[in-house]
Amino acid sequence: MQLADTIKEWVVEHQLKAGDRLPGEAELIESHGRSKGTVREAMRILEAQGLVETRTGPGGGSFVAEVSPDRAQSLLANFFYFRDLSIKDIYQIRKLLEPEVAATLAGKLSDEQLAALEAVVAEYSAPAETVEEERAQHVSSLQFHALLASYSENDLLAFLVRFMARMLTELTVWRRLYEPPNPTLWEAGRRHQLQLIEALRAGDAETARRVMRDHMEGAETQMQAQEAEVLRRFIAE
Repeated sequence: MQLADTIKEWVVEHQLKAGDRLPGEAELIESHGRSKGTVREAMRILEAQGLVETRTGPGGGSFVAEVSPDRAQSLLANFFYFRDLSIKDIYQIRKLLEPEVAATLAGKLSDEQLAALEAVVAEYSAPAETVEEERAQHVSSLQFHALLASYSENDLLAFLVRFMARMLTELTVWRRLYEPPNPTLWEAGRRHQLQLIEALRAGDAETARRVMRDHMEGAETQMQAQEAEVLRRFIAE
């Protein structure tokens, strides 16, 4: 692990970019005074982290790789899979971040971006009639937030919001928090999202912030009620 960190530091110091070739195995052995096995293990660690890719054949070797947002989220999610995350934990972060995302994007979205948000909301234009439909609507509703965050110029803020949406999606599916269908959650969520789009289109940052905050607070209350219902059903069974 120490050698893997050393190689990462070397990449940063030399300002290498995605696609740049890394020194070969023999050169790493000589420059770092490590065994072949240690060098190979370090490269395996970096490859597992998504920071290095190995190509075979003519022109092959090890190259700097760019970690995609999905890859980074997957690695981070692995950490939280072994923690007992709650709806409250996730919404504590969402209530802080998402109103600010909405406010900073007010008046800055293109017609195409606003239309894309409206297209997501159109996916749940009517209350779900089945459990399967309710599940799909929950997932689509969270995709609305991930899409909105992707428009932010702050990459860190966008990443965090999208990660929260992903964790809540997986928590919802895993714990079956979409059962039974909840028309109150659907109605309030859809209304808030449509109001938010209008505030974004109008460039009204304060209204966008307020609507998103109300949306987060209402969704938290409803999702906690869903969580409690699932627990009661589990105990009854």
